[in-house]
Amino acid sequence: MEATYELFGAPPGNCIRAAIALEEAGLPYTVRFVDLAAGEHKDAPHLALNPAGKVPVLVAREGNKPSFVITQSNAIIFYVAEKSPGRLLPEEMRSRAVAYERYFFFLTDVIAVGHAAFTLKRAGAKDGYALLTERMLATLATAERYLENQQYMAGDSFSIADIAAFTIAGSVKTHLPWPTLPAMRRWYEQIAARPAVAHGLQAFDVE
Repeated sequence: MEATYELFGAPPGNCIRAAIALEEAGLPYTVRFVDLAAGEHKDAPHLALNPAGKVPVLVAREGNKPSFVITQSNAIIFYVAEKSPGRLLPEEMRSRAVAYERYFFFLTDVIAVGHAAFTLKRAGAKDGYALLTERMLATLATAERYLENQQYMAGDSFSIADIAAFTIAGSVKTHLPWPTLPAMRRWYEQIAARPAVAHGLQAFDVE
């Protein structure tokens, strides 16, 4: 019996990345919206899936019973990539290594810095927030070099690197110097036009 999946989450970017990965992989899944404002991530049913009380959570089901539960958006994305060979990671070893390299560049040098900036903003540390935000935007802009001679962030095929890059670029798109980033603009518009990406972006929309 082929597994089906439930993705528990909310609109934050880490959940959106997981949804886009599932869409691009073509894996069947159902969205389970977790109302963070109402504290549903701290309720017993959710804590039974993830004791840390965080989202996203991916539950694999065979029949009516969960056969596998995985937390952490990056682990979910890797799991999904392994379940769909060739769709989110290149099959050739060196090309796959480049995809990993670029993926972790966006995670550690861009997204993590953005998260740190947000934490400082909430703590009222305006100068620290401004400094890290400036650093994050400047680092993201250096990804222009990846796209000057290739279609995607890690080569000529869509990969997990594009998922990470697109979600963070989308969250700060009004602050990026697009006139100086022609290759990235072309890439961003191309990724946004992918049906799977569009569906993933809307996965946690609540009417």
